[in-house]
Amino acid sequence: MIRKVCAAILFSAALGNLATAQVQSDSTTDLETVSINLEQAVEYAMANNRTLKSNDIDLEMKARAAKYSWNVFLPSVSVSGTMSRSTEYSPSSAAMSGGLKTDFVDEEEHWAAVGTVSASLNLSLAYIWQIRAKKAEYENGKISWEQSQKDTILNIKKLFYGLLLQQENLKIQKATLENARQRMVQAQTSYKAGAIPELSLLQTQVNYQNTKPDVESAEQSLIQSLDTFAFLLGMPVGTRIKLEGTIEPKYIDTDVATLIDNYGENDLDIRALKGQVDVLKMNLSALDIATWTPALSLNYGWQPAYIGSDGAFHFYKGIGNDDEWYDSGSLSLTLAWNVTNMLPWSSNRQQAKDLKANIAKLELTMETLRENQKVEVRKAVDTLNQAKAQIDAMGRNVTLAQRAYDATYRSYRNGMTELLDLRDAEESLNKAKLGLLNQKYSYISALMDLENTLNTPLSE
Repeated sequence: MIRKVCAAILFSAALGNLATAQVQSDSTTDLETVSINLEQAVEYAMANNRTLKSNDIDLEMKARAAKYSWNVFLPSVSVSGTMSRSTEYSPSSAAMSGGLKTDFVDEEEHWAAVGTVSASLNLSLAYIWQIRAKKAEYENGKISWEQSQKDTILNIKKLFYGLLLQQENLKIQKATLENARQRMVQAQTSYKAGAIPELSLLQTQVNYQNTKPDVESAEQSLIQSLDTFAFLLGMPVGTRIKLEGTIEPKYIDTDVATLIDNYGENDLDIRALKGQVDVLKMNLSALDIATWTPALSLNYGWQPAYIGSDGAFHFYKGIGNDDEWYDSGSLSLTLAWNVTNMLPWSSNRQQAKDLKANIAKLELTMETLRENQKVEVRKAVDTLNQAKAQIDAMGRNVTLAQRAYDATYRSYRNGMTELLDLRDAEESLNKAKLGLLNQKYSYISALMDLENTLNTPLSE
């Protein structure tokens, strides 16, 4: 049972991290053992988890897009220089050569040097809403980043407690093995003294040998789980981890209605959906404004051409001499209004309808999330209440099982009880201890899920 719980937790957390993780090379086979508690594990993961580092980059990109979203108001400016060759001999070239028409014309007279400077600026009221949408996308990015952080912390905490549960199970199995060994040693002494038959000795030896493989398997499984945990934290391969902590829950009094009323809107999933709806509404407003209001376009162009007598290849000689340059330019202000976009069957209006439909879908999803949140909160509260009652009951059961085992052990030592009865009493005691630990883990896990759902540290 314990192995299945821990294996499931480790596997689920590994899926979210292995996609982006890369194994770090290590020249040594094993590093020194590192003792780590829950707070240190969370802190280390926050600093070294590769998925979180990738999310930091995504958030940085959204922040930059929001910071410079005003750049839609920057004009487009371009500068170019052109050397063009005409295949015909122009009259202007003849005039520059004194009007003499000859069969041979210098190659340079076929060329012209022209420069171009152009600037354009498009202005629309829709730009304001586009800028607001970019800033809203950044706010949504922060919510997604926060959700990723909390999911990582939740996975690390569940893994930590799952490993503690696996570790406690190993301790119980080792204690059982030690008891089996002591009974075998005692049986050997009693057999040599003639106090018990050989069959009783053989039974203790078989019991001890049968217990050893289970303990060795559990120990190896724990080592592998700790190696996986170290990898998920971002530690070098080969690091040995020693966990410091206990499975002791912090109990709280909970009420479903109060939790929903006070913390329901803190849910990051709901907040993220609200942000997405806001962004879509801004994009819809920008699209409508661009459709129903005209856009202003400003264009300016300047085109100087060299007409000096030195030829096009020597245009640099005319720099600073306005008489050897011919200037042409223009300034235009255009007010444009796309009438086609106003038609109800145009692609523009269809896009607006799609945005409205997506907004309606997100609002339905938000309602579903709110209802699902109530179900999850109710389920978590029921689990907490049930686990708390089970913890109280199993605590008493452990005490009774311990007393029963101690009495059976004394009776066995006095030769009044069979080995099978002692083993049954020991198995009942182990089940009681593991059952108590499992219920404590269930309480801790349910409380962490509830805190994650409501985005509120209830245990504090």
